[in-house]
Amino acid sequence: MTAEPGRRTGGFDGLTGAPPAGIRTVSPEGGPAATRLVLVRHGEAVCNTSGVCGGLRGCSGLTERGAAQVARLRDRLAATGELAGAGALYASVLPRAIETAEILRPALSGPLRPALPVRTECGLCELHPGEADGLTWDEFAARYETPDWDRVPDAPLAPGAESWTSFVARAAGALAAAAGRHPGQQVVVATHAGVIEASMLAFLPVEGGLAGARLKLRTRHASLTTWEVEDGRWRLLGYNDDAHGAGVAGPVDRRAGQQA
Repeated sequence: MTAEPGRRTGGFDGLTGAPPAGIRTVSPEGGPAATRLVLVRHGEAVCNTSGVCGGLRGCSGLTERGAAQVARLRDRLAATGELAGAGALYASVLPRAIETAEILRPALSGPLRPALPVRTECGLCELHPGEADGLTWDEFAARYETPDWDRVPDAPLAPGAESWTSFVARAAGALAAAAGRHPGQQVVVATHAGVIEASMLAFLPVEGGLAGARLKLRTRHASLTTWEVEDGRWRLLGYNDDAHGAGVAGPVDRRAGQQA
């Protein structure tokens, strides 16, 4: 077929006048098979304020302030319905993440739907600290040589601990697996700053992302980071959203209630 003079054919999702897929800079809205993965950093934890390495032994849950941070997020979500109708709720096995998930649960269930159970997975944990678990960071420095992960990212934190590269691979794999179990749904994960950074390194085109690159992000407590994955392609939709901390509700997610 010959196009009429002055008309374009093809274009953006079958519409005329839009750039072809190979050169466009904005992706279309995800289709019904797209999965949305919402990562919630836990609220302020006791190990954050006490200077303790917070693995399973060292984590004693949220501070009072941390619980209040997550409660503000819950209230925002309940008011806006952003995540109502989520298909699954995950948390790492660390108490600070489990407490965060439990506080959020009431805001994730839609009308006439019971609250979601919290599914815990070790793969969603912060870096496994091995023998450093439960030590203060002063005790750690006196007992072990501190690895320089900018130069040697494969060095373990301590005996029995993960290295930076092994942690990034493990955390990214756990996130991808969680998303893969819920095609077309919205999945909420209560997790950790390191896991959120691992998602950036694994799912964005970051040079050296799985080979030791470090972003050293400032991910805030009780903030939202949102990914969309479709046909194996990951899109970052939002990072470090803590508008509820300022008393301002974030934008409503119009896909929130869709289910596969």
